[in-house]
Amino acid sequence: MGMAIHMITGMTMTTDSALLSTPGLLRLLQLSSVSLPVGGFAFSQGLEYAVEKGWVSNMKMTREWIATQLHETQALIDLPVLKGAMLAVQQNDEARWCEWNDLILASRETRELRLTDTAMGEALVRLLKSLDVALPQYALNAEGDVSFVALYAWPAVQWQIPYESAATGLSWAWLENMVAAATKLVPLGQTQAQQLLSDLQTLIPQTIEISHDVEEDEIGGSLPAMAIASAKHETQYTRLFRS
Repeated sequence: MGMAIHMITGMTMTTDSALLSTPGLLRLLQLSSVSLPVGGFAFSQGLEYAVEKGWVSNMKMTREWIATQLHETQALIDLPVLKGAMLAVQQNDEARWCEWNDLILASRETRELRLTDTAMGEALVRLLKSLDVALPQYALNAEGDVSFVALYAWPAVQWQIPYESAATGLSWAWLENMVAAATKLVPLGQTQAQQLLSDLQTLIPQTIEISHDVEEDEIGGSLPAMAIASAKHETQYTRLFRS
């Protein structure tokens, strides 16, 4: 079986998901589980305001809202940063890892979107410490905000999870949280939610493939409607989700 090799900043990295061992697969399932206590379920990333304003009101519109974020945020920001952060961890280069951490936090368009990343990052620090995962001193010393996405690289590397598998797990966890939020807000029935998951999960391989071609100086994106919804959510009269 062929093994794909992708380049970033002069380094090589294997990405064939077939390289994932059974222990690695079990660790990936743990890391991407909806029961992972990091609080991803507490955020709607602007969806709550979008539903209130009628921008998203049915299953089709929900699909478009989430699919756009997969292409514009996951593919162009989160996954390329994860790839770079994993390489930094492999090289034992904490300074370089900090640069990836700063880059992704600078890419968050609103205070709420940044909070989503850092609150989950803070929770992941506590969890990984309890699991005896080696972490950067930057995170242990609480020197600043830690991105969940950038921190995800540390257990992924230590548990020998290849990039493509780690990216699949990260994307799946994000997707599951978004569909869960939509189920409550739109609202969607449980069957509709599963249909939506079945449909949208087919976009994850393409999302990962796009991420392979994103160079560091190309990382970034903008979704004005989501940014507006996220900013407006802070003063929304009633809220189910954290702001």
